[in-house]
Amino acid sequence: MIPLAITNVGESGIIKKIGGKPEVKKHLENLGFVVGGNVRVISTLSGNVIVNVKEARVAISEEMARKIMV
Repeated sequence: MIPLAITNVGESGIIKKIGGKPEVKKHLENLGFVVGGNVRVISTLSGNVIVNVKEARVAISEEMARKIMV
């Protein structure tokens, strides 16, 4: 398992674990990040990550991306 923040552009993965406080987990779940879900990194910019999750593009901060393990 590696954090989503260090996944290479273009790589896909299955979310294995989501860390952080309960409110952070709930926020990520509302964005579509759920354990067992597919995620693909579209691009990175200054540590921030744009991903494809549930047929939508979502931008998240590096801090959030470090809490998502694929």
